Amino acid sequence: MTDPTLVILLKGYPRLSETFIAQEILGLERAGYRVVIVSMRHPTDTRRHPVHDEIRAPVLYLPEYLGDEPARVLRALARGLVRPGFWRALRTFLGDLRRDFTANRARRFGQALVLAAEWPKGGIWLHAHFLHTPASVAAYASQITGIPWTVSAHAKDIWTSSPGELAGKLAAVDWAVTCTRTGFDYLQGLSPDPAKVHLSYHGLDLTRFGPFTGTRPPRDGHDPADPVRLISVGRAVPKKGYDVLLRALASLPADLHWRFTHIGGGAELAPLRALADDLGIAGRIDWLGARDQKDVLAAYRDSDLFALACRITDDGDRDGLPNVLVEAASQRLACVSTTVSGIPELFTDDETGLLVPPDDVPALAAALDRAMRDPALRARLGAAVETKVRRDFSFSNSIRDLDRLFRASWGRT
Repeated sequence: MTDPTLVILLKGYPRLSETFIAQEILGLERAGYRVVIVSMRHPTDTRRHPVHDEIRAPVLYLPEYLGDEPARVLRALARGLVRPGFWRALRTFLGDLRRDFTANRARRFGQALVLAAEWPKGGIWLHAHFLHTPASVAAYASQITGIPWTVSAHAKDIWTSSPGELAGKLAAVDWAVTCTRTGFDYLQGLSPDPAKVHLSYHGLDLTRFGPFTGTRPPRDGHDPADPVRLISVGRAVPKKGYDVLLRALASLPADLHWRFTHIGGGAELAPLRALADDLGIAGRIDWLGARDQKDVLAAYRDSDLFALACRITDDGDRDGLPNVLVEAASQRLACVSTTVSGIPELFTDDETGLLVPPDDVPALAAALDRAMRDPALRARLGAAVETKVRRDFSFSNSIRDLDRLFRASWGRT
């Protein structure tokens, strides 16, 4: 099967924290799509996941800052000026600029000009990941080129954008897809045509996350020589709530023995290490930094319990349904998390996981205490949530959803 070229616009590529996007691109390639990736930033991660090496799509990097490549931007502007769509895009940009008079806004219009001028050969469709800045570039580029666009919305892009801007973008797209029921309901309420908004969970490539076939020791925290092994995977950023998790761990009884491993990068690593030291628990924590998918999978299998204390930050930022929770659950690993966003769409408290309110240190500590002391509870929760993941959270479902949506759109053009 030969398909037209699908141009996928990303904020950065490759990124360790966006495995779900790479997995989706690979899935579309395997479904027969020819893909070109356009990235607004060069990579900053020093590691790659195996999935990145399997993707065959070429990558076009836009100028991250217009002043870095002025000649390229000026050539794009000269080409854009003779296109009828340029003036429509310019009017849209000037209206946006009045509401958001920032260098970032101007940068997005410049990136759109470059994308339009260097449009990949054979590209008949533009799909953006994230409804904030990538969608702005996509909207301008679509107006300049006349090529339709669609978008995948996730979490921060939904909850930190103004309702008016979201509504405008939803009016312009052919369709939008999002990955949690909470985000879906919110975007449907903003869209001039709610039928344009679709729900599709990311899911996992379950061939990479095969069933855990080992046996976890029945650790219950009573033996200081064999502590309960707690793990969390995620960037050290405020919405992950790692400060809350550290405070909860510090408040656990002295007779409960545990060891905590954190995997992930992030700007708050140094402050979190300092907090752990102030709380007197630094000696019980291993900070491993960023790791690739193989190392993360091995760490899940070597752990007894997963924890992620997601919260809503002051600016509205929050997770949707963190992929790491789905990954951990696929390994029959009991999880303790919060009731933020789409997390309750995977976990039901005391049935498939333990959930507590965000920013509630005593409640989180009580849930951790209970799970650490009760290996039978962990086994029950882990088995139940693994069954749910393997039934409902395969990424092949999301690929089928996207394939159906793209083909329906292309059939109308």
